[in-house]
Amino acid sequence: MRTHLAALLAFIVVTGCAVSSDAVVKGAGPDDLLKLREGPGLNHKIIIGLPDGTRLTRQNCVTNSGRVWCRVSLTDRPSISGYVSAEYLAHR
Repeated sequence: MRTHLAALLAFIVVTGCAVSSDAVVKGAGPDDLLKLREGPGLNHKIIIGLPDGTRLTRQNCVTNSGRVWCRVSLTDRPSISGYVSAEYLAHR
């Protein structure tokens, strides 16, 4: 049991994902938007584009096709949720 817990904690630290943590969109660029998608992958429908600085609540993260995707919701509008690439998230 301890081995499984240690592996889970290591995964959380490595991916930078924790359950219900604060995050902000960073790195999308001044002329681009981070796509909030229905599922964890580029093949999923885009819900909305998020500019740099958008405040999010990050939930669980998963790996799909070598990329880490995190389920998030907008901090100011929690009913809007989906998945974004973890590489564009920074801690607040």
